[in-house]
Amino acid sequence: MTDTDIRESTDEAARNEREVSDEQENDESEEERQRSDDEILRCPECGGALQTDTEHGETVCSECGLVVESDEIDRGPEWRAFDSEEKNKKSRVGAPTTKMMHDEGLSTNIGWQDKDAYGRTLSPSQREKMQRLRTWNERFRTRDSKERNLKQALGEIDRMASALGLPKSVRETASVIYRRALNEDLLPGRSIEGVATAALYAAARQAGTPRSLDEIATVSRVEKAEIARTYRYVVRQLGLEIKPADPESYVPRFASELDLSEETERRARKLLASAKEQGIHSGKSPVGLAAAAVYAASLLTNEKVTQNEVSQVANISEVTIRNRYHELLEAEESFGLE
Repeated sequence: MTDTDIRESTDEAARNEREVSDEQENDESEEERQRSDDEILRCPECGGALQTDTEHGETVCSECGLVVESDEIDRGPEWRAFDSEEKNKKSRVGAPTTKMMHDEGLSTNIGWQDKDAYGRTLSPSQREKMQRLRTWNERFRTRDSKERNLKQALGEIDRMASALGLPKSVRETASVIYRRALNEDLLPGRSIEGVATAALYAAARQAGTPRSLDEIATVSRVEKAEIARTYRYVVRQLGLEIKPADPESYVPRFASELDLSEETERRARKLLASAKEQGIHSGKSPVGLAAAAVYAASLLTNEKVTQNEVSQVANISEVTIRNRYHELLEAEESFGLE
């Protein structure tokens, strides 16, 4: 074997040794990393699982209570709030987008209080300046007739929904229905208030919290006949799927306003179920049936409620309650005989 062959074999052996040592080092470093990760996730004393206490900035063992790490960085807000109103005031993010505002809540709004950031009253010149800013801000928020139309209609929907005690979800749905009517050019020849009222009436029925047409008319600025006509038109043109109102959906509200017991409410539901089985509910007003069922149930459970009180809550005549009341009792008697 020549000297060249000896040197080549020696170099190859050295390379193999280096590769083996590199692999061993990599394996050792991987094992060290694995061990360090396990040590981080496990308690060094008892080996229990670690939990992070974000309120106190500590990492604590769930088994023995050992504080493994303290004074951690708190990435939450530096303020505290004890109710939702205080939280909204201190939060630095804006409100979520909503269909109940014509600009979906994305624009800036200048507050009406004439005070600075420290709560001090502004000087007369500054108040005048702020008033001019509010005026221009309001003009820029409604740049065209479509936005002005939408702003007026959504304000009407919010006003009527508040008067009727409807939840926020119904207001959102009504706002979406009105936007669709506006985009599909259904407003020419109809009043803004009429379409807004029809949208709210449809949204309430879709959400399962219906209000009678008479109740809607009492808070609207348009007549009952126009509301009904516009409602039918909007539902037909937009293809809204709205089921007939169920008399049982009115019962909880009537019972609550009359301060009746749960037993009376259950009895009223049973009366309406018997009426459905007999088929006498077809073609009759669901509000009248619900009011009559509540009145009949109150008599059967010995709770003192007059027809006048029920008629005022349901906004229907006492004659309707008397007629439906007898029909419901007869239906239950015939259903029991079967």
